[in-house]
Amino acid sequence: MRRLLVAFCLLAATLWSAPAFAQARSQLGPLCTTDTTPADQMIDACTRIIALKVFKGAQLATVYFWRAVGWNKKGDYAKVITDATEAIRLQPNQALLNLRGSAYYDKGDYEIAVADFDDALKLGPPDGTIFHNRGNAWRGKGDYAKAIADYDMSITANPKSAFSYQNRGISKEALGDLDGALADINQAIRLDPTLPQPLVNRTAIWRLRGDYDRAIADGSEAIRLAKEKPHANIMTPPNSVLISGYTHRALAYEAKGDYAHARDDYKATLAIVASDAGSKANQATAKVRLSLVTDASAPIPRDAPSAVTQPAQAPAPQQTNTAPSPAPDARGTRMALIIGNGAYAHVKALPNPPNDARAVAKSLRDIGFTVSEGVDLDRATMQRMTRDFLLETARAQVVVVYYAGHGVQVDGRNYLIPVDVELKPGASMTDAMIDMDTIMAGLDDQVRTNILIFDACRNNPMAQRVASAGTNRTLEGASGLAAPTSLGTGATLGAGTLIAFATAPGQVALDGEGANSPFSAALSRHLGTPGLEVQQMLTRVRAEVVSSTKNKQVPWSNSSLLGEVYLAEK
Repeated sequence: MRRLLVAFCLLAATLWSAPAFAQARSQLGPLCTTDTTPADQMIDACTRIIALKVFKGAQLATVYFWRAVGWNKKGDYAKVITDATEAIRLQPNQALLNLRGSAYYDKGDYEIAVADFDDALKLGPPDGTIFHNRGNAWRGKGDYAKAIADYDMSITANPKSAFSYQNRGISKEALGDLDGALADINQAIRLDPTLPQPLVNRTAIWRLRGDYDRAIADGSEAIRLAKEKPHANIMTPPNSVLISGYTHRALAYEAKGDYAHARDDYKATLAIVASDAGSKANQATAKVRLSLVTDASAPIPRDAPSAVTQPAQAPAPQQTNTAPSPAPDARGTRMALIIGNGAYAHVKALPNPPNDARAVAKSLRDIGFTVSEGVDLDRATMQRMTRDFLLETARAQVVVVYYAGHGVQVDGRNYLIPVDVELKPGASMTDAMIDMDTIMAGLDDQVRTNILIFDACRNNPMAQRVASAGTNRTLEGASGLAAPTSLGTGATLGAGTLIAFATAPGQVALDGEGANSPFSAALSRHLGTPGLEVQQMLTRVRAEVVSSTKNKQVPWSNSSLLGEVYLAEK
């Protein structure tokens, strides 16, 4: 989705004027500095030139640049950064900073990418390509207004830049301007009908509008183009377009209820080698969604949003409940999964999570959500209920997930604990729990707003049992829950998501002395406030919890929401 600066390529013409071995001049030089050279040959030629030790300064920087280009073709961004950094040390210039910034972008390190593009613009005249690339980085950070401003600059410099129109359209879509997004993406298609990327993005717009047949048609054409004419743009991550095309078409098939074709596309997504953060995120989603549609016994009806399937009745004290689906409205299908676990059989029981879950579920039903509710669930029931819910979200536009109960972090990953968890010697600790990352990957979709709320940071009761189970993982030094890595550097959880914890990462939340925890009591009171934007709502919850706990507990949240979200109508 980016292009190299032509200006730097001209430096290659001056490289071979210096004395060097005949082989380097006649063979290695063209292989190293020609952008059409296959990646492995380019890397080998440049490596051999470096080994000659006859070039210094700007000329040696040129060789490192081209070897970095070779690594970029292979999707090895760590080596791109290493070689580009050495070249910048020797002779900093716009093209090198642009290349390294693009590698950081493809790794998902958007903050560093923006810094490199800023430095590139300081070193030379305004350049449309660098504005475009910085726009991509701003978009990765979720700052769509700055992204659009940079794409505007890119389009001013090059009015025929199909990719800048496309990416400006993606940014407008993220801000809810579907008409503007469609106009920009249509312009990108008019400028270059052979590009598959704009068709992939138009697939997402049709799906957001519920026009699944158009989405599938555009996805199919994008896949055909990606296979028929592999892109020659060396700055586009290998296989990323094809992975994105299969993923989006699969999501459209699934939303339509065509599980057989969805399965085929998810399998195709997973069969391709991914190199960049975005492609890996698509594959994480495909893996979860494939398991859902593989286990599904019946398709979702095509003519109406489906209600949440009620989980099979579990023996007491487990309780599940699904409210009747409200009539669809202009806000789209709004669904919630609510689980409260307190009656633990083998670790410390918690009195409040069932009450918390019921209170939050009632608040969401009162404002029109279809709610799937479970209380005191064992692992089998909790897993089944979660999978059923994720399957039903294929057509949802707003999703809320709320969990109250015990939760732990293991090696930086968060797990929710069913009531029947029992760690035995030799047993795998995490096999008995529900992986939060799986839930997040299953919901990762740019056309959906996800609100994930976890009051699961109660004091960890499991350290002694973990030790007796013979595991070398200690939970004692990992109190509370971890800030999800999928929302930090190398983000894999897509835009349009807010995740909130009852307390700060690594800290312990209170279960409370009344019928509800301090966090859930405040949450249930504010959820239904009309006209209160969700982040403002969480700010009120945070202030109330800090006050009621005398500063012992401070709720925490991280957001990549694309605009204002109102759970209760204005």
